[in-house]
Order: sequence, then C-alpha cells, then structure tokens
Amino acid sequence: MRTRQRAALWAPLLATLLLVLAGLHPARAATATTDPASACALRGTTGWTDEGHDTDWSVFQRPAGTVRVGMIFVDFPDAPATEAPADDAAQITPGADWLWNASYGKVWLAISQHRQWTRMPHASTDYGFARGLTHEAHEAYIRDAVAAADPYVDFSRYDMVYVVPTRNASAISFTPTYIHDPGTAGVRADGTLLKWAVTFGQDMWHWGPKLVAHETGHTFGLPDLYAFTGTDVHRHVAGWDVMGLISGPGSQYFAWQSWKLGWITDGQVVCRASAGSDTVHLTAVEYGSGTSMAVVRTGPTTAYVVESRRAVRADGGVCSTGALVYKVDTSVATGQGPVQVVDAKPTATPAAGCRPLDDAPFWTGQSYTDATAGVRIEVLGADGYGETVRVTKW
Repeated sequence: MRTRQRAALWAPLLATLLLVLAGLHPARAATATTDPASACALRGTTGWTDEGHDTDWSVFQRPAGTVRVGMIFVDFPDAPATEAPADDAAQITPGADWLWNASYGKVWLAISQHRQWTRMPHASTDYGFARGLTHEAHEAYIRDAVAAADPYVDFSRYDMVYVVPTRNASAISFTPTYIHDPGTAGVRADGTLLKWAVTFGQDMWHWGPKLVAHETGHTFGLPDLYAFTGTDVHRHVAGWDVMGLISGPGSQYFAWQSWKLGWITDGQVVCRASAGSDTVHLTAVEYGSGTSMAVVRTGPTTAYVVESRRAVRADGGVCSTGALVYKVDTSVATGQGPVQVVDAKPTATPAAGCRPLDDAPFWTGQSYTDATAGVRIEVLGADGYGETVRVTKW
C-alpha cells in the first residue's frame, strides 16, 4: 500500500520532468481545465467581411494552396501608357512572397502577367473612382477591362484577376477589392464567373507590395482594421496588421486572423471561455509554430486576445516587441474597429518614426485588467521566442 502511495506521488513529478526534458512547457491550466478552442471561435454578425470564425466560403475564396491570378494591364484614351507593363508589375508581384511567408507557407499567389497594354473603352475619368465607389460602378470597370483583354487572355485559368492601370491614369486613384454579389449576373468570361478581383490604383506606388496582401485578404473574408472616419484612421490597430496600416512596421496578420483563415490550428490556441486561469508560453506569431495565442471570451461576439510579437520575418521593423493584447468584436463592421489594440504605454512618446500604438506590447511584470469584463492578462516572463502569460477570467 505504501509503495502505491509513493508511486502516486511521484507520477505527476515524473510527467512534468519528461515534458521539460522534451523541451515542452508544462500544463497550460493553472486553476481550471482549458476550454476547447471552439469555445472561443466567435460567430460573425455583420453579414460581410468581419472577424467571425464562420467565413462563408461560397462568397469568399479559401486562403489555402495555390491561388491562380491573372494580371492584366489597362490604359485609357485620355491616359495612354508610356511605361512598360513590367515596371508596374514590379511594384506589386513581390507581395506574393510576402503573403507566402505571412501565411506560413499556406497560400501562394501564382500570378500570370499578360504584359501588354489593353485600351479601355472609356476615359479614366468616366469610371467614377473615388471613395464611395459603388459596387455596380466597380463591376462595370472590371467588365470593361476583362472584355478588352479577353481576345488574348483565357480567364477560365484563373481564380482571381488583378487589373493594373497605367501610372498615367491619375483618376484611377485607389485600390478596391471586388467580390461578386451572389444572385447577380456578375462578370463572366470564357465560361467562368469571375468572383474576385483587385483593381489597383495609383496608391500602389505609395503602399508597395504589401497592398497585395491587404486587398487579397478581403477576398479571404478579412475586414479593414483602419477606421473609415476620424482624424487618426489608424487609431484602432496602427501598424500591427496589414489589414490596418499597410506600411506598418509590424504588419504580420494578427493570430486571430490567421486562426480565422486556417493558418493557425485549434491546437495552437489556448481558450478561456469559462471562469478559471491558464498559464501558457506563447511563441511569437511570426514563426507560425507552438502556441500562437491565448483567447479569453467575454461575450457572444467579444474576446480578448494576447499574442507574442518579435522583430523577425514580416515584423522585422517593429517599434516594440512583447505581448500584444487586443479586443475582438465580431459584431463591429469593417472600418469601424472590429479589433482594438490595448496600449501598455498610453502616455509614452513613441520613438522617432513610430506611431501611437506601435509601442503597445506589454513587457514582463506588466498586466492588463478589464474589471467590467472580468479579465486579467499578466506577462510573467519572456525569452527569445515569446512570452509566458497568465490569463484569468472570473
């Protein structure tokens, strides 16, 4: 009997020792059993692009494997091209490599360039490009571009189309994404319904190749994380996600978004949906391995998320590293702040070249409490690959 008691006492210690020797972290739960990841997968409620986990793949394209993209180049009677199509393409195509790395090798944009100028039937000023461009006007622009290029492009080969205008067409000012509205005729060519397109504008010369990841992200169902109104449109997430400030210093997709897209698995998520506490080591999201985030669900459409960020890979230029905390609300529409980053240093002056929120991560010894939601997030330690945090819900 005494031997059995000793064995019972030693068994947990031996199990913990084996985990340490294997280079793993001990059990995540501190005071309660960890909830299944599915308990923190919030449903979307806006009816369009949002942060809900339940993406409608009959409308949006799956962010997995090879996405075949046909790139066509257009000029206009009032704005004929004077540059080579390759010059414009070079501003965009490196975005495929960026997306490949940011998706942990889950998505490859196979961009086929049709390097000749296609003359549009109307002047560039006739297409009504301005903020507030209607879906119908945007679709008409795409229809004209596709019809003009159809004699030499087989559109049945592609999942998506990129339309690139000459740099001389100043009226084509910005870059919207097109998603076919189910139940309408849409745009068809070569027996194919073209459900997704990005029509690049002159802002591509400002944003650079990461614009590809931002706009293509919309075809995957991701919302805009910058604000559509207000004096500081980047007040919600600043440059912490490419769906916010495209040129931000740390624009790797949030772990929440990578989970929504299937690039992070349920096994990489620690969920706290019921009362209790979890202590977990978070591997920096840039690596795409280990435990990527801890989620504390606070309501039917709300949760707090904590993830680790490091100055590597897509985030090589970050202004600060540490545990990044943000609130997700899947009932908030695109451009209205569905993700809100929590600033660990709200009174600090950002370093030169950095914006407010660019220094938002929490460091060892710091914590965040939302007493109303019953949430506390503490940073217990850090190493070269991430942070150890404790999340508590009451």
